[in-house]
Amino acid sequence: MIAPLLQPPLAPLSAHGRFWALVPCAGMGLRAVAAGAAAPASASGNAAPSTSTVAAFSAVEVAAPPPTAPLPKQYHLVAGQPMVLHTLAAFAGVGRLLGTLVAVAPGDRFLDTHAHPTFFVVECGGPTRADTVLGGLKALLERGAQPDDWVLVHDAARCLVTSEQIDSLIDQCAGDSVGGLLAHKLADTLKTSIDGPGGVRVASTVDRSDKWLAQTPQMFRIGPLMDAIDKVGSNVTDEASAMEAMGLHPRLVPGGAQNFKVTYPDDFALAAAVLAARAHGTTLERFGGDRGQVTTAPGKKNLF
Repeated sequence: MIAPLLQPPLAPLSAHGRFWALVPCAGMGLRAVAAGAAAPASASGNAAPSTSTVAAFSAVEVAAPPPTAPLPKQYHLVAGQPMVLHTLAAFAGVGRLLGTLVAVAPGDRFLDTHAHPTFFVVECGGPTRADTVLGGLKALLERGAQPDDWVLVHDAARCLVTSEQIDSLIDQCAGDSVGGLLAHKLADTLKTSIDGPGGVRVASTVDRSDKWLAQTPQMFRIGPLMDAIDKVGSNVTDEASAMEAMGLHPRLVPGGAQNFKVTYPDDFALAAAVLAARAHGTTLERFGGDRGQVTTAPGKKNLF
């Protein structure tokens, strides 16, 4: 089901343009959660619900799905809420966005029970991330976006991004001729490997002085991004790579170590710990809910 878009006024293109967000949400994330597996207990059962997500979406703590449910990783619980809701809470705090499109797989109705005016769902997911992004870009154009509008494409599984980081990306790239992305300067020593006696061994050490870890959001104008993906093909792993293949050089905007992508099972617990440590109420404040109230209901957690 496609949620109706609350149409914002389509203001004329300014010097800084108009801004949309696109969250590809059609993958399974099999490296993080095997098909048919339950959500990691450390991410859903032991951590207090994130107050910021609950406030943003009027959400209540939800029960973990049955162990047999083939649930994509972005819908597994992190700090008491589906991971993607934490992601959407950050975008809900960016007032310049005309809308946030969540691109899901055909038949995916998970977000029907979490509907909110700050985002809308379109069943345009494809077999690859690039296919899903391309479908989402076409859906934006069908709903009133213009080829010269900016789009911020963000991984659903980067649930620790903040509204401030998104605003920083817009501020630094809105006047750029290409666009850019959040990225994190590589801090660790980087090695290449070879197969050797007894296992994998170090082949060499790579100079890390000019190495960055690509993150999201990645921000480009809709028309040029569509053209780049069309020409490069569906195997491209991020939007910046598609633009690079066109001979362009996207701008690198410092993100942060916490803006990591939940990729492996241990990442769930780390994300839940970060959300608990922040305890600033973003999700609760944006999607509704009460904090600091003691409950005596069985099985319910107190939100503070």
